[in-house]
Amino acid sequence: MTTTLLRTLLVGSLLLTALACGGQDDAEPTTSAQNASPSGAAAPETPAEKTAAARAETDPKTETPAVSDDKPRRELATFGAGCFWCVEAVYQQIEGVVKVESGYMGGHVDNPTYEQVCGKHTGHAEVCQLTFDPDVVSYDELLDWFWRLHDPTTLNRQGADTGPQYRSAIFYHSEEQRETAERSKKAVAPTFAPREIVTEITPASTFWKAEGYHQNYYSQNKNQGYCRMVIRPKLEKLKLDH
Repeated sequence: MTTTLLRTLLVGSLLLTALACGGQDDAEPTTSAQNASPSGAAAPETPAEKTAAARAETDPKTETPAVSDDKPRRELATFGAGCFWCVEAVYQQIEGVVKVESGYMGGHVDNPTYEQVCGKHTGHAEVCQLTFDPDVVSYDELLDWFWRLHDPTTLNRQGADTGPQYRSAIFYHSEEQRETAERSKKAVAPTFAPREIVTEITPASTFWKAEGYHQNYYSQNKNQGYCRMVIRPKLEKLKLDH
């Protein structure tokens, strides 16, 4: 008897569930009918439809979705301060400098090789071209490092490295950079007195990227003789990683 009662209750429960589901099904057409607009007019957009329409908006000129341009700013700076291996090793560690490339600038031969530049007849200086974020590090700050990492009072020479390719040079990329460089040079002059700063400040010309084995040189050749005897002591003096 108990079993019969349980079955009866179970059947009753199933019937109630079916009726409830049926009631929901009957309610759906009513909702759609309520959303329909009289006289055949288009129904107003639902919030979801409005969102989809907003996402589909396009720029009338490009026919592509309109998006904000939030790319970080980038600027160039180009310095000659002796062997580019040394200069690269310093600037690679400066926050805000996103790329450092070693190469040649200021000469009269297209696409020069390292051997040609070392031959002292192309007119080029060994340089490092920096790509930096001016919102993180200013051009003025890069110049501060420039004056600290080499001796700007020796003409066509840095230590044992001699020749016009090792000259001290600032190649500016804008009038603002030129003015900043001139002002910076004047400001640091007393710290080198009585010696005179011989750094040349000239417009940037074509940058010729140096051969691949010159790129990222110190980090890949720390045990090489020049790196141990010249670059590492420089980094130690500047309190940079070495």
